[in-house]
Amino acid sequence: MAAHGPGAMRLPTTRIVLLSDTHLPALVRQLDELGPECAAWLRDADLILHGGDVTHPAVLDWLESFAPVLAAEGNNDDFRDPRVKPRQYVEVQGWRIGMAHSLAPETRPLPEIAAHRFHEPVEIMVGGHTHLERIRHGDGYVLINSGSPILPHHKETRLGTLAILDLTPSTLQAEVVVLGHTHGRPNPGRPHALSMTRDDLDSLRLARVLEP
Repeated sequence: MAAHGPGAMRLPTTRIVLLSDTHLPALVRQLDELGPECAAWLRDADLILHGGDVTHPAVLDWLESFAPVLAAEGNNDDFRDPRVKPRQYVEVQGWRIGMAHSLAPETRPLPEIAAHRFHEPVEIMVGGHTHLERIRHGDGYVLINSGSPILPHHKETRLGTLAILDLTPSTLQAEVVVLGHTHGRPNPGRPHALSMTRDDLDSLRLARVLEP
C-alpha cells in the first residue's frame, strides 16, 4: 500500500503502526539494534503514530524512512519538531483518531478520558506513557496503548510490543503485537486484539446516549 501522508486517506485498507516510549538513544541507538522484528512491521505501514517519549528526533527520522510519522509530545521530549505536538488529530478512512502521550488512568470510563484529554471529537484514542499494552472499547470509543517496543512494563532494555491498526471506512481491526524475546530477558507483553465495525461503535455510542 502506498503512503499518502497523514490526513483523510482513502485506501481499501489503511495500516497504521502504533508505538510509544522508545526513549532512544539509550543502551541502543535505534530499534533495529534489538533485531529485525520492529522494522518488519513498519515496512507495511501507511502511517506511523508514536505515542511520545521519543527523546530524540533521530528516532522519528528512522521511522519516517518507512512511512509518514506523527508523534505526541511526551514528558521526556525536550526538543522541537514539526512532527510532534502535545495532541495529534488525524482522520483516516473516516475514523477520527486522537493521540496524547498519557491517557492515564486508562481504567476510567472512556468518555471521561476523551473529555479530559482531547479538545476535538475522537473515536479512537491512542496513548502511551505507562509502557503497558492495552486495548479497550465501549461507549463509542476505542482506546489503544501499544506499550513500549524496547522497555516493556518498565523492564530493562529488551523486545516489547507495538500495535497495528487496520482501517477501512466500515471496519476497525486493532492488535497488540509481541515482538519476540531478547535472549535472557523474556518479553512481558501480552497480545490483545479487537475487530469491530463502524456500526458496532455507533451502536455503543447510541446505547450510552439512551441510558436513563
